[in-house]
Amino acid sequence: SAVSRRFCAELVLSAEQRYIACPITQETRARTMGKGMGGVLSKKKKADDTAAPPPKDKEEPEPKAAAEPAAAVEAAPPVEPAKPAAPAESTAPGAVAEPASDSIPESTAVKEDGPESKKMSFDYTLQPHSTIPGPEGPLMVCILDGFGENEFKDEYNAVHVASTPTIDALRAVPNRFRTIKAHGTAVGLPSDADMGNSEVGHNALGSGQVVDQGARLVDIALETGKMFEGEGWKLISQAFPKHTVHFIGLLSDGGVHSRADQLFGCLRGAASRGAQRIRCHILTDGRDVPDGSSVKYVAELEAVLTELREKGCDARIASGGGRMKVTMDRYEADWSMVKRGWDAHVLGKAPHTFTDAKTAITTLRGTEDDPVSDQYLDAFVIVDEAGAPVGAIEDGDAVVLFNFRADRMVEISKAFEYQDFTTFDRERYPVGLRFVGMMQYDGDLKLPANYLVPPPEILHVSGEFLVKNGITTFACSETQKFGHVTFFWNGNRSGYLDAKLEQYLEIPSDKVEFNKTPDMKAREITAASKEAILSGKYKVVRVNFANPDMVGHTGDLAATIRAVETVDACVKELLETVDQVNGRWIVTSDHGNADDMVQRDKKGKPIKGEDGKLLPLTSHTLAPVPFFIGGKGLPDGVVLRDDVPDAGLANVASTTLNLLGYEAPSIYKPTMVHISA
Repeated sequence: SAVSRRFCAELVLSAEQRYIACPITQETRARTMGKGMGGVLSKKKKADDTAAPPPKDKEEPEPKAAAEPAAAVEAAPPVEPAKPAAPAESTAPGAVAEPASDSIPESTAVKEDGPESKKMSFDYTLQPHSTIPGPEGPLMVCILDGFGENEFKDEYNAVHVASTPTIDALRAVPNRFRTIKAHGTAVGLPSDADMGNSEVGHNALGSGQVVDQGARLVDIALETGKMFEGEGWKLISQAFPKHTVHFIGLLSDGGVHSRADQLFGCLRGAASRGAQRIRCHILTDGRDVPDGSSVKYVAELEAVLTELREKGCDARIASGGGRMKVTMDRYEADWSMVKRGWDAHVLGKAPHTFTDAKTAITTLRGTEDDPVSDQYLDAFVIVDEAGAPVGAIEDGDAVVLFNFRADRMVEISKAFEYQDFTTFDRERYPVGLRFVGMMQYDGDLKLPANYLVPPPEILHVSGEFLVKNGITTFACSETQKFGHVTFFWNGNRSGYLDAKLEQYLEIPSDKVEFNKTPDMKAREITAASKEAILSGKYKVVRVNFANPDMVGHTGDLAATIRAVETVDACVKELLETVDQVNGRWIVTSDHGNADDMVQRDKKGKPIKGEDGKLLPLTSHTLAPVPFFIGGKGLPDGVVLRDDVPDAGLANVASTTLNLLGYEAPSIYKPTMVHISA
């Protein structure tokens, strides 16, 4: 998120004690860690904050030297875990991060089986498990980011093709391997057509709950008015008195990418709060709603705009086009779509001009003998009587992308966000542009930096139970996923939950395209985590390997295979280390990615482009993810249950607490383990 945003804010308490909750922005990556459990794990120089972000999917500044592994870690005094029945107190004075607030934001939306609303009276005491004793050594929870179990087991599945003797051996252990759901409704997204992502995935993993994400969060933000109080809204409101506020997105009520009623709520909210001039840039659907329904949605929008004009706000439709022709490309399949959108929305240039949107759509839809789908309408611009565009985006204007779904907003976000963008010639970039998304569309890139609806703050996460019961934790990843094993795992909270009992270690990621260095920082993470496991200071060691996801996003199959193989070798080292101290482990993932590297048709056949080459898939997948348990310290009778077939990422937290020797809270999704008869 942006530096100014809550969930990626840098918490600075002193020159010696600094904690970065998660990577701040694409161009601002902090490296300095704060003090947890009484010792500094590593001291790193802060990255150059001045470089503008590159126009590529992943970071491409100058490469930097690898961070030292945790062999150089200062020894910190051991922390003895308290007895389970005696919850720990809050952070000691001078700790680098305040414990999470007890306040409950109104925007939090938890499903009916979610946590109680009164956190202050909540009992965090963990009771000993009735049949599973606690381990002698630590419990390691290892996340293989972007590592799915895909139905397509062919040469384009990097997980399948890679040599993975460690994971292969784990799959072969009876009753200790299964797959779990990591997308759609299992992680709080609106439908099972929605891919999972690292943010919602780690929310579910860490919280044990399925919490509303996406469209429902927008509904709540509008219903409560919280949207109009946030930093994103404050940013665009700077344009209200003298400039124009532009809304760009899919105009329909399909509910997959956007909803018209949410746009109408934003328009009314802006006008009632002083916006003098509003312009809408509409993308017609015909895919998630019946083809031809675009005329109906335009009529509904025109009615709202008329209502606003009657109240003194100059509100009009300015440009548009079909969703499969203009603006809404995804996976970098056709940047010319985004270019057509930029020309129409920003420059006021298109092959067709009209004086009103209804005429534009009815004309561009063709004839009865030669119809054109709403999806494929050409770009158009609305002009005044003199032929001038009524809503080009000018210096000082504000732009809101009102889609809540991410995949088809990432590319246009890059064009608006990155001043040094070069993928196509923008011709003109508005000076002083105030740009926000409805939500943040890419948590890895922190894109866009500003948005209207933040992720929910989730209550009663597993980390709270751990610290309240004196259980020590070490969490480690490299920059790309550090925020996921800390901030997102902890329910979208910055800082330590209790700095006396936790230590978070960030290994700085290389600033290159990750297919060029597919090993990334897996070996450094492994070294640091092995030392934490052997130290005897931690009862929980939480690790995330970013490679399968971040290299998978490049679309480079060979590099992704190498990334998967590297992680497999590192997992072997970690499992062996856990066994040395008679510990236990969980190995799982947060979503799919590396498990399918090619675009496919509806029958699963790989798709080729016009040049005859296969089209790479750089997105996440809908595949389930693996879930393994084991360890020398795990009693033979502890196995996976067979009566929770629909288990997902949210079931991991209960399982984790059970493997630590505790009963899981009743508010959590059911555990996946039991003692076999």
